[in-house]
Amino acid sequence: MQHWARRLEQEIDGVMRIFGGVQQLREIYKDNRNLFEVQENEPQKLVEKVAGDIESLLDRKVQALKRLADAAENFQKAHRWQDNIKEEDILYYDAKADAELDDPESEDVERGSKASTLRLDFVEDSNFKNKVNYSYTAVQIPTDIYKGSTIILNELNWTEALENVFIENRRQDPTLLWQVFGSATGVTRYYPATPWRAPKKIDLYDVRRRPWYIQGASSPKDMVIIVDVSGSVSGLTLKLMKTSVCEMLDTLSDDDYVNVASFNEKAQPVSCFTHLVQANVRNKKVFKEAVQGMVAKGTTGYKAGFEYAFDQLQNSNITRANCNKMIMMFTDGGEDRVQDVFEKYNWPNRTVRVFTFSVGQHNYDVTPLQWMACANKGYYFEIPSIGAIRINTQEYLDVLGRPMVLAGKEAKQVQWTNVYEDALGLGLVVTGTLPVFNLTQDGPGEKKNQLILGVMGIDVALNDIKRLTPNYTLGANGYVFAIDLNGYVLLHPNLKPQVSQMGGLKRGCKPCKRGPPDSLPFLPQTTNFREPVTLDFLDAELEDENKEEIRRSMIDGNKGHKQIRTLVKSLDERYIDEVMRNYTWVPIRSTNYSLGLVLPPYSTFYLQANLSDQILQVKYFEFLLPSSFESEGHVFIAPREYCKDLNASDNNTEFLKNFIELMEKVTPDSKQCNNFLLHNLILDTGITQQLVERVWRDQDLNTYSLLAVFAATDGGITRVFPNKAAEDWTENPEPFNASFYRRSLDNHGYVFKPPHQDALLRPLELENDTVGILVSTAVELSLGGRTLRPAVVGVKLDLEAWAEKFKVLASNRTHQDQPQKQCGPSSHCEMDCEVNNEDLLCVLIDDGGFLVLSNQNHQWDQQVGRFFSEVDANLMLALYNNSFYTRKESYDYQAACAPQPPGNLGSAPRGIFVPTIADFLNLAWWTSAAAWSLFQQLLYGIIYHSWFHADPAEAEGNPEVRESSCVMKQTQYYFGSVNASYNAIIDCGNCSRLFHAQRLTNTNLLFVVAEKPMCSQCEAGRLLQKETHCPADGPEQCELVQRPRYRRGPHICFDYNATEDTSDCGRGASFPPSLGVLVSLQLLLLLGLPPRPQPQVHAHASRHL
Repeated sequence: MQHWARRLEQEIDGVMRIFGGVQQLREIYKDNRNLFEVQENEPQKLVEKVAGDIESLLDRKVQALKRLADAAENFQKAHRWQDNIKEEDILYYDAKADAELDDPESEDVERGSKASTLRLDFVEDSNFKNKVNYSYTAVQIPTDIYKGSTIILNELNWTEALENVFIENRRQDPTLLWQVFGSATGVTRYYPATPWRAPKKIDLYDVRRRPWYIQGASSPKDMVIIVDVSGSVSGLTLKLMKTSVCEMLDTLSDDDYVNVASFNEKAQPVSCFTHLVQANVRNKKVFKEAVQGMVAKGTTGYKAGFEYAFDQLQNSNITRANCNKMIMMFTDGGEDRVQDVFEKYNWPNRTVRVFTFSVGQHNYDVTPLQWMACANKGYYFEIPSIGAIRINTQEYLDVLGRPMVLAGKEAKQVQWTNVYEDALGLGLVVTGTLPVFNLTQDGPGEKKNQLILGVMGIDVALNDIKRLTPNYTLGANGYVFAIDLNGYVLLHPNLKPQVSQMGGLKRGCKPCKRGPPDSLPFLPQTTNFREPVTLDFLDAELEDENKEEIRRSMIDGNKGHKQIRTLVKSLDERYIDEVMRNYTWVPIRSTNYSLGLVLPPYSTFYLQANLSDQILQVKYFEFLLPSSFESEGHVFIAPREYCKDLNASDNNTEFLKNFIELMEKVTPDSKQCNNFLLHNLILDTGITQQLVERVWRDQDLNTYSLLAVFAATDGGITRVFPNKAAEDWTENPEPFNASFYRRSLDNHGYVFKPPHQDALLRPLELENDTVGILVSTAVELSLGGRTLRPAVVGVKLDLEAWAEKFKVLASNRTHQDQPQKQCGPSSHCEMDCEVNNEDLLCVLIDDGGFLVLSNQNHQWDQQVGRFFSEVDANLMLALYNNSFYTRKESYDYQAACAPQPPGNLGSAPRGIFVPTIADFLNLAWWTSAAAWSLFQQLLYGIIYHSWFHADPAEAEGNPEVRESSCVMKQTQYYFGSVNASYNAIIDCGNCSRLFHAQRLTNTNLLFVVAEKPMCSQCEAGRLLQKETHCPADGPEQCELVQRPRYRRGPHICFDYNATEDTSDCGRGASFPPSLGVLVSLQLLLLLGLPPRPQPQVHAHASRHL
């Protein structure tokens, strides 16, 4: 076998030496030494410069934010409240008006209230990826808020003055993107104006539930939610509680900590979490699933619930927010005030706020609930129906905002958010936030107002930050990244969230059930905005101890540098490479971010072309023209931003055409072009052409059964020879995004890449023998003691011909023309892979465990490229058990699973609260804000029929059927510790199986010769490599929270102020309803017309004072 292995090594090396042209390309670079300079990447200087540029970019946004917040506070202070204000008195652009006007059934069209809405013209703006109007702001008002209420109209009145400030900000900084004021009343005013991107069904966007608003409106929170599950809480009330808890969880961000417990006579956590955990997306998902399992039984025991909650908040042995502490209790009512519990745990300092929620329709005395909230600096809310859930589970933020408002300027600090998806289509953004305070006085006593008016926000697109980082001087495997105080990445090449349409109120808060991909749950998505993107640095890369130390140092705001040996995943996520990397990091001042730079040792230096000779420029440029391809080979150019006026295209032929047309108008030294990129591109065009001239053109590829030879460079050129081979070239034209290119740089020797095949797909279909195996290797230059790898060269093997050649090389024949020698029981010769292919299995497997070549006639076209366990599970398991391969498991938290509806319908009927007879007979219910909120939802349900009923069309790929985020388990294999030849026996009980395995020198191949299985006992469990959806054996959140990753919360906390007035605590006082209002409401319900309710004064009565 060792003899066969040497023959294989020699054949591969001979082909690569003759056709690869590694040595010849080195000589070409040296011959053209006068055309380029060798530049050095100095990590510390680079990372400090980029950090400074990012700081300057964000600082400009901060100044704009401060101007806006100051102006808003002054405008509101100068505004005079108008009790009799009418809709026709206010002229503004309603961002949802166009969509509503297009809908003849829209309630606003029916009411004819659009007279006060501006009609605007818009122009396309590439910066916003949208049509905008720079002369006006736009207003978005949540669907469940009545636009004609006095509060909303006054809000629209005074915020109109912000328009001029928005415009002036843009004049001072034309790079500004969305400028937004999110009001505590729910109104969003943003600039520039653009139509709202409303979904086809009900738009549930509410600015107060956006991550940036929540972060800006209050300091971090430690929250314990306790839910009464006594026997009286049953049916509809329990469902309302479950939905309320889910909605409450959605008001928390990654800076917050939470736990949820149920109680009757005893209290117990609803999930596996036994202490406060970070309120990240995955932990909240666990809570939401667990809440659905709550069952009502037993008697009410407030004492048990509150003691559990206080114990949770007093646990100092865990990571937590250590700022606002609060208990949220959902109950249907009770008599006990549990004063002794508050005396023991919370008085006299009252460091824990208590918020109580009376849920459902009942006749219990709510005085004890009101007293609990008022005695503990909290607030009392009522949730009589589903329509009251959203508003009443978020208004506690007003109470938490009081200490911020009272702190004044000290609390006016800009915070930067995690990465999230912009609701208006900018893509991934971060937002700078600044709270806006009410500066008016509450009455004659000159008492200071405690209300937060809202949050001001300015978006910064991640792409704008990326433009400040070096693009192509770091090489294919170098990159810049940034993380925040949670360890979440702001910038990283692996930050690629796939979630399409997330967010919105999911009725019933259905949990994600585990199961195979074809049985994933159907989750109706009703909005076009997404969950926050919270990808941890240790999940963006393959985690190890060194990276944990780097992450901790960055979170602590330190500078540092470290060279480590680590594992990296290939671009196609099929392979693992063990590599050396240099990490350098610095903090970005005035932000919560830290910036890092990663460089492989071979990227310390890079080439910079210096083509000052214009005649040479023209000469090399001609080799980019398609007319030269027949003789010089086909050229693919990387789709980079060479010039501002260059039209991008996903079709490389079209992109090249656009590039050539532009170059006929401008020179490589033009100011509108990136001279570095252009000069390097043209230089590499000439250098690769010389490789054709010196090596490829005079060689007969058919002699060695080659389909093509190729070279790819850092400068962005991929040259494939001959020209006809380009028809079957499927690699990425951007070398930095091509898996073969990046892996070749990280590995010594020859890297084989078989064609990708999936076990679920059809075998390879050969057309004109064009299916091949790529073999590539990096070209390493040493120039004046400086080492770099500016190019990769390789060949494409004809799969069919090399399958035959493999059998000859692994046989007793010396050459292909020699006749085969039969070996049998009576002959004296060794068995080989050619003659004895019915008894012996001979294969070449690459370092990822994928089949490259086989001596089995049925395998070369049907199974080459598949994971070897799908070909021979027993043998692959033996190779793994004998340390030829090591397994690495990781999880992709950015995946999107396509939901599959159960049965024939796109979804089950949506659940919605239907009032009972008791509701209709209850006078208080008719006068509550919930009546209007519920009624509005019912109206929308009538307008949008599918709110109540499943739409069969949704099962047929309707855009409204959204993908949902999920976790995907990835498993890769890579070479283990065994390097030498190895023999082993697979023990199968009554029979056994012998195999030999040996690594091929200077390649990523393993040569295996094994007896074919002789008995069924050799069947074994199959190793899995394929990515799996929502794995049942995925990372167990309940275990992960026991060893939380290091993080730091925001450095500011405003949870206490001695002057806070806690008298406004939701005592249930409400305006006295008039008989006329009651009669009108009932008539409107009967006639199916939308009502004009009175404002909800219990929560915002003091906003106009």
